[in-house]
Amino acid sequence: MNFHLRIWRQDHEKVEGFFEEIEALDIPAEASFLEMLDMVNNRLIEKQKVPVAFESDCREGICGTCSMVINGIPQGPGRSAACQVYMRSFCDGETITVEPFRAASFPIIKDLVTNRKAYDRIIQAGGFITEHTGGAPDASATLISKREADHAMDAAACIGCGACAAACPNSSAMLFVGAKVTHLVHLPQGQPERKERALNMVRAMDAEGFGNCSNYYACEAVCPANISASVIATLNREYVAASAAAAV
Repeated sequence: MNFHLRIWRQDHEKVEGFFEEIEALDIPAEASFLEMLDMVNNRLIEKQKVPVAFESDCREGICGTCSMVINGIPQGPGRSAACQVYMRSFCDGETITVEPFRAASFPIIKDLVTNRKAYDRIIQAGGFITEHTGGAPDASATLISKREADHAMDAAACIGCGACAAACPNSSAMLFVGAKVTHLVHLPQGQPERKERALNMVRAMDAEGFGNCSNYYACEAVCPANISASVIATLNREYVAASAAAAV
C-alpha cells in the first residue's frame, strides 16, 4: 500500500511548525501506524534526512505513550491507541495528516512529541492512597461488592494518554481526572483522602491550564480505554461535596 503523508514538523515549541509532505510507499496492510512511521524514518535516514520524532513504548495499546492526531482524530480512527491502528484501516493512495496533540497544556517538544507531564502533576496532587505497602492481601480480606469493583476497574482502565484533552474543544482533562477520582471513590482504600483528593486534583487541573467540561462528549468518543463520561459526573459530585465540607 502507498500513502501520502502530511506530517507536522517542529523543532521545538519556540519556533514555527509546518506540514511536510512525505511519501510512504510499499507499506504492508498489516503494519501498524507506528511501524509505518518506522519504515518512513528508516528511508529518511538512508537519504540522510531528519527522521520524524514520535513517541512509543509498549506498542500494545496499554501505555498511552503514542499520542498523536491522525486525520483529525486523537490516537487515530477506531477508538484505539495509535499503535493499534493498522494501515488496512486506510485506503491505498490515501492522504493521511499526522499532527501532535493540540492542547496548550501539552507543549510540543519536537514534531509529534508533546510534553504530557501535566497529567503526572495532577496525579501527584491526589491520585494516590496512604495504604501501607507490602504483600498482596487476600482477595476476601476486604469486602467490596462486585458492582463497586466493576465500577472501580472500569475507571482504572484509563491509560492517561491525553486523547480526551486533545479531542475536547475546551482542552478539558475532566475525563482523565474523573477516571482517577472515580476508581478510588469505589474502593475502601481510597476513602481516607477522598475529600482532599477531589479538591486537590481539580485545583491542579485548573493550574495546568485545562479547560472546563461543556458536555461535548468528544473525550468519550476517542478514549482508547472506553472510559465513560459518567466519571465526570462522579468527579463533579465529589468536588461539590468536598467543597461544601471544607466550607463548614
